[in-house]
Amino acid sequence: MFFIRNMLDRIPGIEEAQAHCDIPCKIYDPGPALIAAVSVVRMMDILHEIAAKVDADPVSRHNTMSRNIAMKEIEAEKVKSEIRVIWGDYFKAPQIEKYPEIHDLAHRIMMVGSACKQDVHRADGEKLVELVNRFAEIFWATKDIETVHRPCPYPPLIEVVYPVL
Repeated sequence: MFFIRNMLDRIPGIEEAQAHCDIPCKIYDPGPALIAAVSVVRMMDILHEIAAKVDADPVSRHNTMSRNIAMKEIEAEKVKSEIRVIWGDYFKAPQIEKYPEIHDLAHRIMMVGSACKQDVHRADGEKLVELVNRFAEIFWATKDIETVHRPCPYPPLIEVVYPVL
């Protein structure tokens, strides 16, 4: 937004620009949020694996722990960001009327995403995936697209929602 404001200051005759979407209209997909949520669980698993290695070089162990903690934080924030954009920009009155749980669901995703950043409880990560799965089901249902639950093809092999395209 800062960049746009600075550009408008330099263009004579243009006082204000407005947009209703963060991204081009109709290009929304909960897939990146799901991948990020699965990544949170994977980072938690790796952190627990590293913590269990008592004979590892302490500096190397600390380095690996730090990197995985940082990635867990980034991925949890990515979940929150992706969901916020879809919830805030895509869901309008018709979708909300059909799926009134969407506000509470988005809020719960924000709360569990924060819990995943605060600690490394795998149950929180699994809950995050579960909530984002439900969000994805609702999102695809608003587009009349069927979904299926399948284990993701990479660790942690947790079940995620895929659209049937």
